[in-house]
Amino acid sequence: MHLAPTIVLTESERMHLERLSNSRTTQVRLAVRAQIVLHAAEGVLNGEIAKRVGVNPNTVSRWRRRFAAERFDGIRKDRPRISHAQKQRSVETAQRVVTATTQEKPADATHWSTRSLARHLGVSESKVRRVWKAAGLKPHLVRTFKVSNDPRFTEKVIDVVGLYTNPPENALVLCVDEKSQIQALDRTQKSLPMYPGRCGTLTHDYKRNGTTTLFAAYNVLTGIVIGTCMTQHRHQEWLKFLKQIDRETPQHREVHLIVDNYCTHKHPKVLNWQKRHPRFHFHFTPTSSSWLNLVERWFRDITTKRIRRGTFRSVREVIDAIMDFIDTHNRDSTPYLWKAKADEIIGKVKRARAALQKLQTE
Repeated sequence: MHLAPTIVLTESERMHLERLSNSRTTQVRLAVRAQIVLHAAEGVLNGEIAKRVGVNPNTVSRWRRRFAAERFDGIRKDRPRISHAQKQRSVETAQRVVTATTQEKPADATHWSTRSLARHLGVSESKVRRVWKAAGLKPHLVRTFKVSNDPRFTEKVIDVVGLYTNPPENALVLCVDEKSQIQALDRTQKSLPMYPGRCGTLTHDYKRNGTTTLFAAYNVLTGIVIGTCMTQHRHQEWLKFLKQIDRETPQHREVHLIVDNYCTHKHPKVLNWQKRHPRFHFHFTPTSSSWLNLVERWFRDITTKRIRRGTFRSVREVIDAIMDFIDTHNRDSTPYLWKAKADEIIGKVKRARAALQKLQTE
């Protein structure tokens, strides 16, 4: 909170200010400033002074500060203003900065820094920084993307989103996938605990103690997860997991599985098993669209909450941690709510494809 400076006037200063405020030959703006200072010397708050004089409170604050710092010299003249030519040069410089940032690259790097672009254009580094901030440019950041080229993209999106928003009656909708190569990592030194003013620590290096693969089936309606860990993720393991789902779900209900296009999910032996179990229906997400599978969202949770910062001296330990997490999750599960509509997703992908096509033709 900024406190307004206290104004204390000498008798001669008060008399001079009163003459300025009452004289008919004084410029109006100087008379207003004199009135502001006189009211301030009486201890009147800036807001009240603004009402009495008929100006903005920021104006009162400005001239109060300047008189406190420079006395009469502070209120007699305005600060030097930027000329039209100076403004024009500033705008042109800003345009040069934006153009160079968005359309050029340095010879020895993938993107500009404030220093390299300032040297390239012959301007100050602070100027580059101000223009970048005003234009929302952040050359040091990049976002990854992947647009699906699946020829059946629209059909698959409508199918999968329809299962989320309008699932079949008396049927189970399960999002299924594998999370492979989960490493049992042991830190080389003991970690220091967190305490007020300092976060917890982990050594940057580690010892690998093997890997496991998590197979998970996420129930869209309840949020409950069926899960198991296996050493590999071939079609043999996939079949074992399908049989586990078959055992752990009510036999009288249809089961709709949302899966990706991994080759083991379409293996001939898997398809033969499906024919022998007609209550199972496979729904494949479009290629390069794993984000359509809700189990990937659950994989993020288990990764950030249990695996990434964990310390495991064996594969058995990491498997036990995973299964404990699943048990705890299932005791108090809350399903994710899918909100995106199929037509919105399709429209967004169409726009992305059009933008990429335009870049390729230019």
